[in-house]
Amino acid sequence: MRLHRNLCFAVIDGLTKIFNEEEYADKVIQQLLKHDKRWGSRDRAFVAETTYDIVRWKRLYAEIAEVKEPFDRDNLWRMFAVWATLKGIKLPDWKYFENTPTRKIKGRFDELSKIRKLRESIPDWMDEVGVSELGEAKWTKEIAMQNEQADVILRVNTLKISKDKLQNILSDESNIETEFIKGYPSALKLTERANVFVTDAFKKGYFEVQDASSQLVAEFLDVTPGMKVVDTCAGAGGKTLHMASLMENKGQIVAMDIYESKLKKLKIRARRNGVHNVDLKVIDSTKPIKKLYNKADRVLIDAPCSGLGVLRRNPDAKWKLEPEFLDRIRGVQQDVLQQYSRMVKPNGKLVYATCSVLPSENQNQVESFLKSEAGANFELVKDKKILAHEKGFDGFYMALLERKA
Repeated sequence: MRLHRNLCFAVIDGLTKIFNEEEYADKVIQQLLKHDKRWGSRDRAFVAETTYDIVRWKRLYAEIAEVKEPFDRDNLWRMFAVWATLKGIKLPDWKYFENTPTRKIKGRFDELSKIRKLRESIPDWMDEVGVSELGEAKWTKEIAMQNEQADVILRVNTLKISKDKLQNILSDESNIETEFIKGYPSALKLTERANVFVTDAFKKGYFEVQDASSQLVAEFLDVTPGMKVVDTCAGAGGKTLHMASLMENKGQIVAMDIYESKLKKLKIRARRNGVHNVDLKVIDSTKPIKKLYNKADRVLIDAPCSGLGVLRRNPDAKWKLEPEFLDRIRGVQQDVLQQYSRMVKPNGKLVYATCSVLPSENQNQVESFLKSEAGANFELVKDKKILAHEKGFDGFYMALLERKA
């Protein structure tokens, strides 16, 4: 591979914003890809994937390059040189790469790779939490998998098209090949990465991008046409839209969130998907919640969490997360369970879900809820723990609870 100066500069610009200005990697990369309209798909892929790579391996590359935060541009070029050397890319004769010790880089990599927290490039505290909650062997496998690039998975919008038809359209019209995934009825996996958002199929609302594990949540809730369903932490609505398709647009889904901006995105997505049984409600006080007490056949609590099951998609989260946040979010999780569970009517069902792999955010929260006064009316029907290294998809947890008559 030959390195091109303008693409490398774009990567360095992006890393400066992510590391030093604490901007989110996905937003930064979106901005970078608009930088030069002459860039082709390979150029754009290089900028995106290289930026994500260096973000993912920040700690390891910084240790090898012997640089410390905050990183100036010279530091970032040294980390870039580490990335290129370990990829087997010949460094061009640019001033940024003068005196790069390529042999020493490889030696340091071999040496540091013996230490898990450096090999997997994670903060000390995260490694300690992972070991204490999952055990040494399981955590070692899980965090290694969380550093692998995630597959692109589509969820077919069955309100508009069948899985077979969509597969054929993507192949014929966009030259995008996909395959079915056993056990995931609405999923198509891309055999090679591609920008699916520019396809006519996406613009027509034939699919959404949604990881296979995430697609299990709506099905776990056991929704059927005609029900009254509440999605309490709907966000931009990936699971809301899936439930709408499972309900065949019949019944009512109340999509709630504390952020109005996210619900506005859901409104746009719903229109594209042909979904019209969703009502949007901003949680700006306790009133919207209290109005729904004892009214819902089904309630989904896709709880705020650490996101330690989706680090493959959000590698910069490793550097933004702090142990104090974990302590706070556990309190929030129990609070939403206590409050939102009251929306479930007798014989109704509730799903508590997170995209975390930590028991303290998952089954421990459910156990605490069931022992509480609010949880006394519920019983656990089943739960599902998904680890990325076992399934190949995002780490997730979901528990189905039923309210007694």
